Amino acid sequence: MNFYSVILIIFSIIVIIPMANAQLLDENTKQKLVEVRINSTGGVHVIHVVPDLDSPLQIDLIDGTKTNLSVKDIEGNDLQYGELTNNESLIVLPSNQDTIIEYNLEDKLILENNVWTWDFLYFESTSFLFPEEVNLIFVNENPAYLGETDGIKCHGCKMILEYSLDEPKLFESVKMKDANFLIEIRTWATINQFNFDPRSSEMSFEVEGNNKFVTTIIPVNLLFGPYQVMLDEEKIFFHEYINNGTHVWLNMRPQNSGDVSIAGSLVPDIEEFDVVEENQFLVEYVIVGIIIGIIIIGVFFFKRKKD
Repeated sequence: MNFYSVILIIFSIIVIIPMANAQLLDENTKQKLVEVRINSTGGVHVIHVVPDLDSPLQIDLIDGTKTNLSVKDIEGNDLQYGELTNNESLIVLPSNQDTIIEYNLEDKLILENNVWTWDFLYFESTSFLFPEEVNLIFVNENPAYLGETDGIKCHGCKMILEYSLDEPKLFESVKMKDANFLIEIRTWATINQFNFDPRSSEMSFEVEGNNKFVTTIIPVNLLFGPYQVMLDEEKIFFHEYINNGTHVWLNMRPQNSGDVSIAGSLVPDIEEFDVVEENQFLVEYVIVGIIIGIIIIGVFFFKRKKD
């Protein structure tokens, strides 16, 4: 029996009697890295990197059904370790180099109504890497745009993580002045009856679908804040979370189907254009009215002269 086998037996005894020699375990260990890699089919691969150790340490693993568990050094050599409470924690033995723990989680991400969801809890800082196709996620219903990055980092993390793949995109064109403005709507809900009313500085559409995320990407040269979002004429909560200087992202989650309206402010030159346009229409109406009046008077006098 070698030295490490003896160590494992000793720690098995400690597991059975948790209070005995508990000071040998550092419960506040810091890991170099905890990384969760998610693929496009909802598969989850977890990596823990533990720095070189002078004494055995307990490493808590992320909750879930684990498969393909491995504990190796940085050169890929298998290392001995101790298991605690059905692979929920491991005892990592002393080493003069990093220890790498890897496993798959089989039952944590759940796909429902086209949205992947994970009720996540882990007290170490954790990095999440998402599939290439994902650029928008929700953490406790708060949107986070990934942009050029491929993930997020969560510190002492308790969250409901949600995201979609291949979320449908609807594009609506609004013509104002001599410019076309493109409004994008991302959602799994059905969108009907889109309308933009420059007189009330408001865009509206019908949503069919309960409790579905709806993200609108609006040109700020068309409509800028402050914004107000209504569902069937009642205010609802929304997030305004990106403004890159050209577009603003507004996200909402209507609890039921209905008519959504987003009110803001028109940019000044569009407002001025609308006033000029209205004045032009007024002048045209007056001219047409005068012409019609002249014709009527002419016909009247012509008729009297004839009589």
